[in-house]
Amino acid sequence: MVFRKLKAAFGAGVEVDTILQNSNVRPGEILRGQVNFRSSSNDYQVEGIFIDFTAVVEVESGDEEYKTTYSFLRHQASGPFHLAAGAGQSVPFEIPVPWETPISAIGGHPLHGMKLGVSTELALAGALDKGDLDPLFVNPLPAQENVLAALDRMGFRFKKADLERGTLHGSRMPFFQEIEYYAGPEYSRHFNELELTFISGPSAMDVILEADTRGGFLNSSHDTYNRFTVHYTDHPGQVEQSLRAGLHAMAQKRGWF
Repeated sequence: MVFRKLKAAFGAGVEVDTILQNSNVRPGEILRGQVNFRSSSNDYQVEGIFIDFTAVVEVESGDEEYKTTYSFLRHQASGPFHLAAGAGQSVPFEIPVPWETPISAIGGHPLHGMKLGVSTELALAGALDKGDLDPLFVNPLPAQENVLAALDRMGFRFKKADLERGTLHGSRMPFFQEIEYYAGPEYSRHFNELELTFISGPSAMDVILEADTRGGFLNSSHDTYNRFTVHYTDHPGQVEQSLRAGLHAMAQKRGWF
């Protein structure tokens, strides 16, 4: 088991170390860790300790585009307590990772374009002090891996991934993930890129496909969509069949074939 350690010295004179037992997790799993802290030379009344799940999200506003940080889960690890001068304490925590948490790693390797993490917040004497972001690596669910593997077999090439502000139908998140691919050889004459989005739940997930269609001299480029459901009990072959059916439905809609 790999332990990750984040050291943050808060200005109030309390030193905090947050240790994640499993920084590589999947949606629906439990993130475990503990917050270790001690005061320097003063007594403090701690009002609470909080763990925030945060993500860097792209925001489009008019002609401008910028990135901002969203907190999408806030867990209270501890309520009020007294911290004596020179004393140290430790607070364990267990946090269910939301099913809709975006993927930030594949095979334990960071996914280019994604920034997810957890930060520890100390409420002390009416002030909030937050430490640095500790990276969190969220790996795909097996069903998501099946979709990604099928795209790989079809020749789609990964381009990048990012988070966009907005809430999709069936989602509770204030943003959604887009995993972008260059089109595979079977479809490259019809569209340049494919964007993939997952909306996951406890027993099934929706897969959203968006293709950037090629424009011609009399036909400007525009997007076409498809959405289908994958159950976690589906065999990998069923998943690939659903994916191909989704792509074929998009092709029929646009008259590609």
